[in-house]
Amino acid sequence: MSTTQEKKRYSDAELAEFKEIIEKKIEEAEKDLELLKSSSSHDNNGTDDTSPTFKIMEDGSETLSKEETSQLAARQEKFIKHLHAALNRIENKTYGICRQTGKLIAKERLRVVPHATLSIEAKRMQ
Repeated sequence: MSTTQEKKRYSDAELAEFKEIIEKKIEEAEKDLELLKSSSSHDNNGTDDTSPTFKIMEDGSETLSKEETSQLAARQEKFIKHLHAALNRIENKTYGICRQTGKLIAKERLRVVPHATLSIEAKRMQ
């Protein structure tokens, strides 16, 4: 197999690398989601200890409204769902295969967007 185009799927070692990347992203995303959820339910009347990130949001000239925080939390939940779906594709050994062209998605793209299901080629055709 000389080129990525000829390969039908990524090797188990390559899939393990992607799994590690995705698991790290899930961990980070879940922490961010918890922060968003705690900040949206936090009343500004309390003197509870809050995370430094939330204090920065409070001290800024603009604070996120509950609606904006809720929207960000929803986006984060969707991102986490996509990452878990990518883990399922790794388990099924279908990870990294473009759902439109059937070719392998470039490693560089998967490292940046590990939940991608379309190659750049297919994305441009949309």
